[in-house]
Amino acid sequence: MKKFLLAWAFTAAVTLVSAQDNDRPFKAYLYNDEYDVYLRIDFYDESVAVPGNELYGRLPGYLGKKNNSFCWAITSAQVKDDTQATLMLINDYGSEDLTATLMCRNDSAYVLRQEKGSTLKVPKNGKWQKLPKTLTFRRR
Repeated sequence: MKKFLLAWAFTAAVTLVSAQDNDRPFKAYLYNDEYDVYLRIDFYDESVAVPGNELYGRLPGYLGKKNNSFCWAITSAQVKDDTQATLMLINDYGSEDLTATLMCRNDSAYVLRQEKGSTLKVPKNGKWQKLPKTLTFRRR
């Protein structure tokens, strides 16, 4: 009986923790299938470490490319409300930066819009691929 109660309490705790993340729209893993790019973000606790670039410390997040170590680090994020946040990004060389807005359309759809600064570029087949000014992501 004790094992059953312990298992039930653990399951309830895990369920409550995962339910809390749904209330925080800007703590997520977002993916764009068309360009194979993703956003790993936590604008609330700024607890994301960029793989291979731990020297940056904990950040609000980063934009990465599937099967590639290149990234755009999010150096600052300001959550305006539950549907919109303003971001500052730099590439991993530190040579380019930009300001963008991330909008939460619903539980699973997000739109990243580049506002000013450099153009988002990611490596593809040995060349730089420019990303569109407006990019749609899905929550995973």
